[in-house]
Order: sequence, then structure tokens, then C-alpha cells
Amino acid sequence: MERTLNQYKVDFETVPWDEPMPGVRHKVVDRGNVKLRLVEYAKEMEPHWCNRGHVGMVLEGKFEIRYDSGTEVYGPGDGVMIPSGDEHRHTGVVLTDTVLCVFVEDV
Repeated sequence: MERTLNQYKVDFETVPWDEPMPGVRHKVVDRGNVKLRLVEYAKEMEPHWCNRGHVGMVLEGKFEIRYDSGTEVYGPGDGVMIPSGDEHRHTGVVLTDTVLCVFVEDV
């Protein structure tokens, strides 16, 4: 099977933004059983609890993530590794105008 190099590259410039909720927009690329998401959170993001897992990195901005066990502040270069499940539920609060993250997720 012949493969081209661009099948390995994700050009987010060509992917349209989608707004799943007020204050959150993302660009999503699905390849096989893996999803790559570029996510921008704004201060207008509505407070909500999430129990989905997230693995990724903060690219720009700063936010705090509140867990039942406490609060952690994340900024540029920080990795995020939150397992799925109600025992790991979390909610985010944007501390700068926006926060830009990239996440790798199972489909």
C-alpha cells in the first residue's frame, strides 16, 4: 500500500472551528480510533462538570481545573492527564482571555 506523507500531518489551518458550547470552540481531526482536538476556551465558558478523560498540553493561556480533591493551575507547556470517570470529574475556569490546548482522545 502506497502512503503519502501528508496522511501523517494535521494542518489545523484547514480545519474549521466548531463551537460545541458557548465559550468553547475546537477543531477536530479523526484518524482511525484517535481524535486530535485543538481547543480554545474563553472566559465566557459556562461552568460545567466533565467526567471524560483528557490527555494533552496547554499551548497558550492559563486556567485552573477544579477536582473534588482540589484545584490545579495549568499554563503554557503543562501537560494534562485526566482519566475518565466520575471519580475524576473536573471543571475548568479560564484565568486569561483564552486558553489554547491540544488533546489526544480515543474515538
